[in-house]
Amino acid sequence: MSTTRGTIPPTETPPGHRMRERLVVRGVVQGIGFRPFVYCLANELDLDGWVRNTASGVVIEIEGSAQDLQVFHHRLYEDRPPNCIIQCVESARVQAEQERGFSILNSLNTGLSKACSIPPDLATCPACLDEVFDPTNRRFQYPFTNCTACGPRYSLITALPYDRPNTTMKAFAMCAACQSEYNDPQNRRHHAQPNACSGCGPQLSLIKPTGEVLSSAYDAMQQACEAIQAGRIVAVKGLGGFHLMADARNDKAVAELRRRKHRPTKPFAVMLRTLGEVETICEVSEIERDVLYSSSAPIVLLLRCEAAATIAHSVAPGNPCLGVMLANTPLHHLMLSRLGFPIVATSGNLSNEPICINEQQVMQRLGTVADLVLTHDRTIARAVDDSVVQVIDGAPRVLRRSRGYAPLQIPMPAHRGGPILATGSNQKNTIGVAYKGTALLSQHIGDLEYVETCTTQRETVNDLCSLLQAKPAQAITDLHPDYQSTHLAEELGLPTQRVQHHAAHVYTAMAEHRVDGSSPVLGIALDGTGLGDDGTIWGGEALVIRGRVIERAGHLEPFLLPGGDAAARKPSRSAIGVLFAAFGEKAFSLTDLAPVASTESGDLHTLRQMLMNRANTPKTTSAGRLFDAVASLLDLCHDNSFEGEAAMMLQYSAESAPSNVEPLCMSASTGQPSRLDWRPAVREIIKRVRSGEPTAAIARAFHFGLAQGIAQLVIQSTTRPYPRVILTGGCFQNKLLAELCASRLRYHGIEPLLHKEVPPNDGGIALGQLYAATLKPNANTENSA
Repeated sequence: MSTTRGTIPPTETPPGHRMRERLVVRGVVQGIGFRPFVYCLANELDLDGWVRNTASGVVIEIEGSAQDLQVFHHRLYEDRPPNCIIQCVESARVQAEQERGFSILNSLNTGLSKACSIPPDLATCPACLDEVFDPTNRRFQYPFTNCTACGPRYSLITALPYDRPNTTMKAFAMCAACQSEYNDPQNRRHHAQPNACSGCGPQLSLIKPTGEVLSSAYDAMQQACEAIQAGRIVAVKGLGGFHLMADARNDKAVAELRRRKHRPTKPFAVMLRTLGEVETICEVSEIERDVLYSSSAPIVLLLRCEAAATIAHSVAPGNPCLGVMLANTPLHHLMLSRLGFPIVATSGNLSNEPICINEQQVMQRLGTVADLVLTHDRTIARAVDDSVVQVIDGAPRVLRRSRGYAPLQIPMPAHRGGPILATGSNQKNTIGVAYKGTALLSQHIGDLEYVETCTTQRETVNDLCSLLQAKPAQAITDLHPDYQSTHLAEELGLPTQRVQHHAAHVYTAMAEHRVDGSSPVLGIALDGTGLGDDGTIWGGEALVIRGRVIERAGHLEPFLLPGGDAAARKPSRSAIGVLFAAFGEKAFSLTDLAPVASTESGDLHTLRQMLMNRANTPKTTSAGRLFDAVASLLDLCHDNSFEGEAAMMLQYSAESAPSNVEPLCMSASTGQPSRLDWRPAVREIIKRVRSGEPTAAIARAFHFGLAQGIAQLVIQSTTRPYPRVILTGGCFQNKLLAELCASRLRYHGIEPLLHKEVPPNDGGIALGQLYAATLKPNANTENSA
């Protein structure tokens, strides 16, 4: 994240002359030990003044010689706490005072804006972990141990600034020992808002799904572990919600969890205690190791190794990767230490519902899923699910941004008017608020096809706006009129702007990479579907964006999608649409091909009539549906039990093939807009299938051909060279595709810009909507966002 530091203007004042500055430090500077750090630094340099939290950030008044103040400025940034992110430091001279010494003042609930530091939840630090496992320490085996370097933050904040009375910990009065730590600037628990111990803090209890209490404190945890060992399913309350936990080695227990949760094949995450345990089942690079050990402690997608056979097949069926996370709270560390084996730790919900955050929700929604519930009496203020990260093209990329990363704060162009609310997209929804030069992107909410998730989205809007004390003056939403996110904007009765879906993807990357919108930017957006400016369904786009003017410079060759959204659930339908585009009516006689053969004759007749009559067959350029079609052609998947399943199976098949395959041919036209014609590739796929070529080799040839075609599309669809090109959209979650595309662009001397902090999928759309809304309108806006 870029940093702007205030500097002290050159001065000709004589040596020893005292001067005083007022600094406003913005960024993630609350809840991570920043004030104690400032206190110790000021005392070390023998400077006078004070530091306090305000709603606009951390405010410091500092007094001393010009030389010492310059040293203070330098070390404020260079020596800042590990989890601190300084976005900017605003400095101004103020009148010198006669006070001596440096102090930490009480927080103020007033300031320039609330768009300031909302710290994320942080995994347990090594110092606290040592205490939890030290029999001589007063926090021995206490599952809620924390300090300023770790513990819950965003999941327990109820108001700003971040002080204990503004958290759900206000219900717990600190004992004398904890209060002494809290008051001592030299202690690492100085102003650690969740500070507590077994004598004054939250406590565990084990209950039945009916609410009956079975045990409490350490006995509750021990009995929960015994239940998991016995093959039972336990709902466990963590930082931002409940996990459903089971023995990851026990195929019967995991299969039963799938049955109860209504999740047939989508992979489950696995939790382990140490990196050494992870390395017994997965290959772990240095970068992946750093992400696993980071204070965000996300789920990291790792390649299995042979020893992973100890993990039950039903944890991630047919998947060469495992989603792995390390224990991130003292409770998880204690449980895994007691168990001694890996556990499934999946979101505490039924498939497609929001994660449960309290006992009432668990009893109502998970009563038939969990055998027991291990809970505690610290209230969770908001649902914060696990984050997901994968290393792609040599860097960690966030695929789902939530616990440990949320909320995201990114500088925005200054805009006139009040706060702006972005309602995001329909899938992988997040919402965002732009307020006084800062954008805040919420945690992952989920898919808005479900009533419960729509309710959570509305609650998140109210929650984030309440935290910021920001009443939206306008709303930004997707172009699609039937999205639930669009309906929310309409329900609020606010003036509304709409941003085309794929343009929003490109704007998201522009915001993340701090790309100025004043010059033209080329973005390649590949995803499932989004409504285009021409009323058709887009999904494979080359867009040139300058400010708020969008030019469609190129796209994939379109095809008809029989049944519209139904094709997203049945890849065989996408395949038949692709075959129809390549062969016309003859496609229905290709009965040796898997998608035709797998479709019942009655359904095939219906699809034929739909395509021939153009009935309920929207035209699309969707790259996601093209991936589905190829997966079906290769007989890998004809029905998606979860979003992206067919595309994932195609990717994993391709990754198992040698890298020296001959790419399939895809050619880009020179028209305006340019078209990338994939039909020759489809015809070649059929020839190779019929010749008996291995499926994996064909799958890899498709990926390689598409990457080459995209590079050609970049070169031929524009009239000017672009030194950097944005790669965005859900298809770039595909590690193989992303790396092949990046490699081909670099070969042509073009720098690829991939997402890193923000998901390439629809989880980042709200940020792009905000960025578009804050850009100044161009003189020519006939095609503007």
